[in-house]
Amino acid sequence: QFDASDSSRSPSYTVTCEDYVHVVEFSPFTSGTSASLLAYGGNQYVVVGTCLFQEEDMEVEGVEFNVLRAFHHELRVDALAWSPESRLDRIPTIRFCTAAADRKLRLLTSDLQDRHEVKVMEGHTSYINHLVFEPTEGKQIASVSDDHTCRVWDLDGNESSTLRLRSPGISVCWHPEEAFKLMVAEKKGTIRFYDLVTQQAILSLDCDQAPLMSADWCLTNTIKVGAVAGSDWLIWDITRSSYPQEKRPAHRDKARLFKWSRVNENLFATTGCPGKISSQLLIHHLGHPQPVTVGSAAVGSGLSWHRTLPLCVIGGDRKLCFWMTEM
Repeated sequence: QFDASDSSRSPSYTVTCEDYVHVVEFSPFTSGTSASLLAYGGNQYVVVGTCLFQEEDMEVEGVEFNVLRAFHHELRVDALAWSPESRLDRIPTIRFCTAAADRKLRLLTSDLQDRHEVKVMEGHTSYINHLVFEPTEGKQIASVSDDHTCRVWDLDGNESSTLRLRSPGISVCWHPEEAFKLMVAEKKGTIRFYDLVTQQAILSLDCDQAPLMSADWCLTNTIKVGAVAGSDWLIWDITRSSYPQEKRPAHRDKARLFKWSRVNENLFATTGCPGKISSQLLIHHLGHPQPVTVGSAAVGSGLSWHRTLPLCVIGGDRKLCFWMTEM
């Protein structure tokens, strides 16, 4: 466990924002251009833009962030997911879905000009913790909630399936190749994989501790699952055991989020719960006993990895903080 005060390094890049950033998400899908799509949101707003980093383009100094559009959002944005249909080549389309404290999902679609649609999806009876688009076609959305359900929706807002959970749903991930496999993590420490055709659990993993705060499926090597529970991070190899293969204490206080890198199956990041002054970001490499990067951001929130670079972002007080790490 680390004392962030003496070893933490400042962000590789920062982008200034007008307001406190509560969620931030890189699109995990190609935009059709060299730049990556990024959305961030907070109290009654979402900003969508493109990011280009000097590691991708020698003419860029640091990071080039261009705002494409700012959207009004009725409440604070608590979670956000990108659709694979968001692209900037051919006919530009932006599509993403948000969750807010009124227990509703909002599907926003825009052509960045005149067309701008918001579809409100109702059904959850408690707070929505996480949501994700089906990654191949983007025609379905899965969401998990404190109401002990995982619900799958079509883009018209109809529920196509409802999975009953045994405790609050914390994280949900969709298999990148098999559209019928869903990973759902529950607060009481269980992670289950569901077959959406039969709506049955096909495999389950156990944290052996609670509360589980966040879990992620490694999409570069789908036998790996990671999570944070208490102040520890945990990693499973789903072919070997239902119990974690590796487990280490990470944060002095509770850990908050776990996210795998999209480019390296041994690289992942965790954040600590926001402290009085700052949130700690740790970037870990399996095989290194200590984190490879320790960062902190004032009242940090959210965590997302770039699609093709070993770079992650967290939101903060009127800024986005980006950390580039070594592979």
